[in-house]
Amino acid sequence: MSEQRANAVAHQLKALADPTRLRLISLISSSENSEACVCDLTEPVGLGQPTVSHHLKILVDAGLLSREKRGIWSYYSLVPGALESLAAVITP
Repeated sequence: MSEQRANAVAHQLKALADPTRLRLISLISSSENSEACVCDLTEPVGLGQPTVSHHLKILVDAGLLSREKRGIWSYYSLVPGALESLAAVITP
């Protein structure tokens, strides 16, 4: 593994190394069409919209989620293959 790839994987793992962000990934992946509005994620994790948006931004910046703006709300979905690619690195 190259140093650049190792840094990218470490960045993704660091983004996932938070209980709230793991829950958000789980909630989004199990949602209808595997996408969720930030407005639907605040109640399940028990946090305010600004805090949830901050966690989602970290996951977007790590390349694990994509964001689509619809009106005043943002909808998040898993980047196709991102979790599988990450799992392949840490699975023998």
